[in-house]
Amino acid sequence: MSTHPATGLPTRSDVVIIGAGHNGLVSAILLARAGLDVVVLEATDVIGGAARTERPFPKAPGLGHSTGSYLLGLMPPELLRTLDVDIPVLRRDPHYFLPTPGPAGSPHLLFGRDHASTREQLERFFSPRDAAADEQLAVEIAALRADLAPAWLEEPGSVEQIADRYIRPQLQSTFIDLVRGSVADYLARFGFKSELLVSMYAVTDGLSGLNAGPDDPGTGHNFLVHNMCRLPGSDGTWMIAEGGMGTVTRTFADAARAAGAQIFTRTPVQAVTVDGGAASGVVLADGHTISARVVLGSCDPYRLIDLVPAGALPAELTERLAAVKRPGSTLKLNLALRGLPEFTCLPPGSPSPFGATIHLLPGSADLTGAESPMATLRAMWADVQAGRLPDEPTIEWYLHTTVDPSLQDAEGHHSSALFVQSVPYAPAGSTWDQELPAYVDRLLDICERYAPGTRDLIVDMMPLTPPGIEEHFGITGGHIHHVDNTVAFDERMPYFTGLDGLYAGSAGAHPAGSVIGAAGHNAATRILKDLNIPR
Repeated sequence: MSTHPATGLPTRSDVVIIGAGHNGLVSAILLARAGLDVVVLEATDVIGGAARTERPFPKAPGLGHSTGSYLLGLMPPELLRTLDVDIPVLRRDPHYFLPTPGPAGSPHLLFGRDHASTREQLERFFSPRDAAADEQLAVEIAALRADLAPAWLEEPGSVEQIADRYIRPQLQSTFIDLVRGSVADYLARFGFKSELLVSMYAVTDGLSGLNAGPDDPGTGHNFLVHNMCRLPGSDGTWMIAEGGMGTVTRTFADAARAAGAQIFTRTPVQAVTVDGGAASGVVLADGHTISARVVLGSCDPYRLIDLVPAGALPAELTERLAAVKRPGSTLKLNLALRGLPEFTCLPPGSPSPFGATIHLLPGSADLTGAESPMATLRAMWADVQAGRLPDEPTIEWYLHTTVDPSLQDAEGHHSSALFVQSVPYAPAGSTWDQELPAYVDRLLDICERYAPGTRDLIVDMMPLTPPGIEEHFGITGGHIHHVDNTVAFDERMPYFTGLDGLYAGSAGAHPAGSVIGAAGHNAATRILKDLNIPR
């Protein structure tokens, strides 16, 4: 393989992969092991895309932190076996914590692997009807999860085709309604008495990462996606990657290099070249070119489309993706803490709530949900649509260093984050620069309501607004799913773009946005098939 004398970059390769996110690295492993010369080009100085472990706090420089994605749940165990890699994961137990702002002994929920305890809490703080509904929901989702799993490592069909091929007959209509419908309608089927429980499930699984409200079509698909946790020992829950999410992508990068792939950072791609109606390589920002048999975009689909000469891609594809393009609507407030918050509702001797997803939901002051948490959720989404910052957004609070102390620094600081859903990409009539300081204070005021003194524990912080996510991770519009997860299966970015030699394999492709890796696997499989190369 010849190289540029000045940069050491190859002048040609079998495959050029744009972006060193987790999907691109999965593709690199499989393609390099098949005997192809593979070059991975990453624009930034960090591999991993949004799955990275950084040390972003100047006042706690040794503290490790997953600045973007923060949990590993949806990666298929079959994929890890195919890649022959091991990612150390830690079980969260409990995995959900729903506090109230009252004194010790006030109602609260701590869900973990003890299902009897979960049922007892639901009956005590809510009702036997809610406990029964929760169990029925868990049984149905487990069945759908098991049925759908093989489809994630195959090329997608339509919703109806997926149902016919993979889903047991008695659940096929339920599956189609769920994927095409709203999370609110799906949860209503189970007869929960408490709206707060419905709100909790709607937010954490149905709306997470979406630019959508609880009644919007397709939010049911996101709910199903977020319940596809099948890693060994997970029991359907999300896990912590030991050492942060950078462990995932570092493991993949090591395997790709061992297979012969070359990974270059600080090497932005300026354009995909097209010759004779086929992709022929890439032009770098410094003007150097690399010719290739195949170009694989593991960047987000909108970035890939922008790199291709106008008119080279099928109009049907570009028009369809333009129609579903949405900006991000999540905010992440990364925090370095000098100590652990103390939740007033927890009596002495309670299990540790840290490691769990801590749900700070409007209406949690009254676990019966008398003030209609779902109405509050709908009002929050109306604010976002109007460009207003919600007074009380839904917050998922994470604090993983009690479960994974390897991230702590010598001073014992804790890594924490608030994941806020939803906010507008751009505040109406204002800017994030103007609004962010006061909005951070508002978010911390909400934390103080449940755990007084939290503000005094903060050593440093790193807020990421939707535009901040776009800038920091290079994701178009700051949308963490690349393509909104209301868009399902064959309606997402296809692996083969329709332009000979050009493929796509990122979170914007099937099966969904998150740290899954299936898109990287499936894109590589399609490339090898088209090149008539056995795996």
